[in-house]
Amino acid sequence: MVRIPRLVVAAPSSGSGKTTVATGLMAAFAERGLAVSPHKVGPDYIDPGYHALATGRPGRNLDAFMCGTGMVGPLFAHGAAGCDLAVVEGVMGLYDGAAGQGELASTAQVAKLLRAPVVLVVDASSQSRSVAALVHGFASFDPQVRLGGVILNKVGSDRHEAMLREALEEAGATVLGVLRRAPQVAAPSRHLGLVPVAERRADALESVRALADQVRAGCDLEALLALARSAPPLAEEAWSAGEAVGSVTGASGASGVPDAGDAADAARAVDVAGGPVGRPVVAVAGGPAFTFSYAEHTELLRAAGAEVVAFDPLGDEALPEGTSGLVIGGGFPEVYAPELAANEPLRKAVAELAASGAPVAAECAGLLYLARSLDGKPMCGVLDADARMSERLTLGYREAVALTDNALAAAGTRLRGHEFHRTVVEPGAGAEPAWGFTHPERRVEGFVRGGVHASYLHTHWAAAPSVAVRLAAAAGRAAVGGPGRARPAGS
Repeated sequence: MVRIPRLVVAAPSSGSGKTTVATGLMAAFAERGLAVSPHKVGPDYIDPGYHALATGRPGRNLDAFMCGTGMVGPLFAHGAAGCDLAVVEGVMGLYDGAAGQGELASTAQVAKLLRAPVVLVVDASSQSRSVAALVHGFASFDPQVRLGGVILNKVGSDRHEAMLREALEEAGATVLGVLRRAPQVAAPSRHLGLVPVAERRADALESVRALADQVRAGCDLEALLALARSAPPLAEEAWSAGEAVGSVTGASGASGVPDAGDAADAARAVDVAGGPVGRPVVAVAGGPAFTFSYAEHTELLRAAGAEVVAFDPLGDEALPEGTSGLVIGGGFPEVYAPELAANEPLRKAVAELAASGAPVAAECAGLLYLARSLDGKPMCGVLDADARMSERLTLGYREAVALTDNALAAAGTRLRGHEFHRTVVEPGAGAEPAWGFTHPERRVEGFVRGGVHASYLHTHWAAAPSVAVRLAAAAGRAAVGGPGRARPAGS
């Protein structure tokens, strides 16, 4: 049973100020000495970085599409354990979710699953009395969504505020805060959204402090805390990385893998008898160029027996000592292509590890780094492919099936994921595709070669703990076999 006070910060549309308000609230309450648990609806990687800076705790995602509706509550309970308050930032508009699938993965759905009151952030810069009709529509659209109040953003003047308050009072809506226009605290953006915290930590910290000041001055924190405390108990058991791994290996009485396809996939997804001996070192790329990851991935790898060690491809000239597995997640290597290219010793080390047959899992930015080149700059050359920036944004949820046995999944394993990039990879020869996309379009994507699995598809391993177990097992075999003698997963 979860009894953590909680709020969901939502908006009528993107660009209304959700991140400003959510991050400011997190920081303001944390400064009061509360342990604040930060969460983000959907697959976004950037906002959780600001949430973590505001609270001192990992920002965690709640994605009903990738992880399944049944995992939202347990993942929330896991992240919020021991906290005084949880703040959940929504995605897009309150009722926007996976395209063509109703409320699935929307902020509204997550709010209902968490039985959490919603605070609606409204950009009031170009309206007055019409704000009442807007709020009334959002409050009445789904009676199961509890709209607890409104925070007005980008209010121009005292007179403007008075008109807005009068209209909302007529509509019976509670105003919980009013924020004036303050562009000086806006975080810088570029081609895929906000600039990640890791690229501007000092400036980002100042921005977060300014957001806390702005929210503290303009919002009724006591009323917001009282609203959060009005959330009823949530009948959920917290997700556990250890239990999730046990559900794959048979080490515990936990049930099968949630939303990861047929239970048979999990049963044959890992060769338990050939699993890791000792604690194989799995290196995880980080730093300014590789900022995108889910906290649960590291937790699962550790639960599966791996020692997880972070490294920065921009500055470290060697992989961590003893590395027998490698994870390179998302980020912005296109911004740092010259610096990554200049680190020739590390590029060579990555190529040698991949050639040994050790497991290498690369998502999106990792795929670009493993290519032969990125915008004409030399990369690791693990893949016979070249990458370049594109004007076209590729964005959306995907349903996929593994086309061949590989370091992450057995052939036939079904997963859900997300694509988000403005780059194109022009493939060469010598690799099999990683995934066959089955929805919303049919196509093949990614690369499998030896122990390498490289793809644009971002996945959430909490939905498929077999991925972490399989990778850790392959790393263990690589550690035992030594360079050049690693046995690829599934062989």
